[in-house]
Amino acid sequence: MKLYNYFRSSASFRVRIVLELKGLSYDYVPLHLVRAEHRAEDFAKRVGDTLVPALETDDAHLLTQSMAIIEYLDETHPEPAVMPKDALGRAHVRALAQMIACEIHPLNNLRVLKYLKNNLMVDDSTKDAWYRHWTRTGLEAYERQLALLGKEREAAGQSVSRFSWGATPTMADCCLVPLIFNAQRFHVDLQGLDRTMAAFKACMELPAFQRAQPSACPDNEA
Repeated sequence: MKLYNYFRSSASFRVRIVLELKGLSYDYVPLHLVRAEHRAEDFAKRVGDTLVPALETDDAHLLTQSMAIIEYLDETHPEPAVMPKDALGRAHVRALAQMIACEIHPLNNLRVLKYLKNNLMVDDSTKDAWYRHWTRTGLEAYERQLALLGKEREAAGQSVSRFSWGATPTMADCCLVPLIFNAQRFHVDLQGLDRTMAAFKACMELPAFQRAQPSACPDNEA
């Protein structure tokens, strides 16, 4: 397999985590987003939205969008699973993942920040305040949801989760960890997010998450 990605791309980071959790080997193909390498003609011919990550499978199919790639990997390489076995658990994990991938991330990704600065002429301090506001607001919602789900699990006689859901990392955690990495880089206030940060810390104790982090990527100095 080949993974077209950028070391600071949180969506790419999600997929790297899953590949590492499952012990899957892949060729790392860097595309520098700041230098617009993802807009190059060869890549644009194959990927309609010209975004990363994109995963080329062993049989030469090219998959896009991190959430779809993660579920594909989980279906084709089911152990260890990053989605629960039961339908209710899968719905909760998808909802948590989408709180990050669909609610927080679209407001704060690189192309939005560049538009704020280059087109709307927003200065750096205002741009960073935008980033911190929407990230903090979204994480507060995530924290509330974890608390509600924790009560639901307790009422059902289930164990307290070390991670966002259950006793092992799920797709929700694969989305959470990259978000926290970026939040730390932008100096977002992470105080009071006890359940969220506990899940993050539990993930970062695992070698797979450590191997997938940006500092471990071959293009991290690019």
